[in-house]
Amino acid sequence: MKILKNLSVANKRILVRCDFNVPLDKKGRIADDFRIKQSLPTIKYLIGTRSKIILMSHLGEPNGEVVEELKMDRIAERLSKYLGVPVAKANDCVGPSIESDAKQMSDGKVLLLENLRFHKEEQDNDLEFAQKLSFLGDIYVNDAFGVCHRNNASVSLVSKLIPSCAGLLLDKEITNLDKILNNPEKPMVAIVGGAKVETKAKFIDNISKVADFVIISGLIAKEVAEKGIKFKYPEKIVSPVGDLGALDINADSLKIFKEKIMQAKTILWNGPFGKFEEKKYAKGTLEIAKAIIASKAFSVVGGGETVEFLEKQGMIDKFGHVSTGGGAMLSYLAGDKLPGIEALQ
Repeated sequence: MKILKNLSVANKRILVRCDFNVPLDKKGRIADDFRIKQSLPTIKYLIGTRSKIILMSHLGEPNGEVVEELKMDRIAERLSKYLGVPVAKANDCVGPSIESDAKQMSDGKVLLLENLRFHKEEQDNDLEFAQKLSFLGDIYVNDAFGVCHRNNASVSLVSKLIPSCAGLLLDKEITNLDKILNNPEKPMVAIVGGAKVETKAKFIDNISKVADFVIISGLIAKEVAEKGIKFKYPEKIVSPVGDLGALDINADSLKIFKEKIMQAKTILWNGPFGKFEEKKYAKGTLEIAKAIIASKAFSVVGGGETVEFLEKQGMIDKFGHVSTGGGAMLSYLAGDKLPGIEALQ
């Protein structure tokens, strides 16, 4: 797979697939801009090379319709603030006028396309739509790890139409996740929160091959018991004790979890524990976070809710690597082939 820094990009039009799918509050304002911040190194690098930078992303689930609250204007404003340069915002992402804008760009300028998912062809993985996007750039850069598990036109097709490579963020994600999968320092502990065991069973089985212990949430343990799910390495699974449906982790469970965490040299964490959205039930998730930091282990954290929680607690920079992918991270660590990454091979 080619990496951005290995390509000559000066004075060329660089079409970058970013992941600006950030959470919004009820008024449509950006509630958490972690993903925007993570995209900055690639964009700043390209500005430094005097290339013409065309950014594209989706936001929310507009289902092929133009939704006013999901337009990319606020993303452009936030990017401009962090980059310290103007970021122009296009009124669409494909079409003759957008092609004209892209061709007339000056070196070092940044253009953000309108929401890709305003066109249903994006999620339909439509080749003609991918071709229209490819007309905008000379080189395609995938820097959107969070959508690499999606078979979308901007993720898995554009890279086959023009020269392509991985951006700095995508390269960093793969490097850190491969470290977990292939060569973790032992002992290794995986911590899997949330619910929906069906989406996590393959991941739990695959990570159990390398992890010494896999701590699971009460809701996952409850579903495992109710649905008769069998794991390949049951001796490695550590479940809470007491009421599995409790809204927070009890003291006995925390003691067991912390004992495993404090022994670890490598920790992987995806998904919060309990009803963490309410402060009175957030103690268990917070104690897990504090224990991981105190352990001094190399830590990789992912999942939208987990990252949002850590951002609010001001702890995000205390972890070794914070992934921008939730579903993509789980799929990658489950051993699945991700369309966005496969397309770059």
